[in-house]
Amino acid sequence: MGSYAFLERLQKKRLLVKTRKRGMHKGSRKSSAFGTSLEFSDFRAYQPGDDVRQIDWNVYGRTQKHYIKRFLDEQELSVAIYLDVTSSMRALPDKWELARQLAASLSFVVLAGEDRLAFIPVASKTAHPIRRKGAVHRKGVFREIARLEDTEKSGHFYDQLGKVMLKNHQLSIIISDGLEPLDKVEATLRKMRSAKQEIWFIQLLGKEELNPAFNGDLKLVDSEMDTAVNVSIHPSLIGNYQTRLNEHNQKLEGVCRSFGCHYILISAETDIQTILFQDFPRHGLMN
Repeated sequence: MGSYAFLERLQKKRLLVKTRKRGMHKGSRKSSAFGTSLEFSDFRAYQPGDDVRQIDWNVYGRTQKHYIKRFLDEQELSVAIYLDVTSSMRALPDKWELARQLAASLSFVVLAGEDRLAFIPVASKTAHPIRRKGAVHRKGVFREIARLEDTEKSGHFYDQLGKVMLKNHQLSIIISDGLEPLDKVEATLRKMRSAKQEIWFIQLLGKEELNPAFNGDLKLVDSEMDTAVNVSIHPSLIGNYQTRLNEHNQKLEGVCRSFGCHYILISAETDIQTILFQDFPRHGLMN
């Protein structure tokens, strides 16, 4: 992941956000406004992936550099990406790897579109938030998030999210396993919606969480509370677990829908390119 071909394809993608409002700074996102919004504003340097038909060849003739015209209808989108970095999220290597890939890729798309990014590694003891704007930062931020690591014990995701939540963003993206109590999820989404933010909730679960293949006597350890319990795994117990998990996920989706959020359940077995280039466009989140 992170190959040249993948990033070349990714930088042509844009997030589809319903809540668009004029920001304090110019970006490269077209609004639905008309009239004076179509007036010329200034130029910006050409970025790979831009439409070559938008190059101003008169400016090129004078400067020998490629520039694209910007207009007053080009708006900046502010996006906050909250990545669950709790111990339970990091416990399964496949889930943690895909979570970082997804956060890094979405951050890359935001910056490639000349929009403003706030990446928040929630509950991390070592990683710090990243705040950037502009395509010049896209590759560096991608690499930094894709390599993010944390080995410290953490608290609960939603308790920590409430402390770092940002208000002045049009889009908030939550990447988490969504396995904490639903009342905490509901309180978090209510707070975000009160700030008039569009919300995407991406629930990411590992293969072992969706389809456990254990049997016999085991000791299960809570990765966040560091408590343990001895259990005997048998088919009926696994069946009961899967029933409860499905009920929880259905209720989680219902909570998201009640607040007008986009909800997507993703298995860690899914390839990142399938998610970005097939699943997201099908859900109307990316073009």
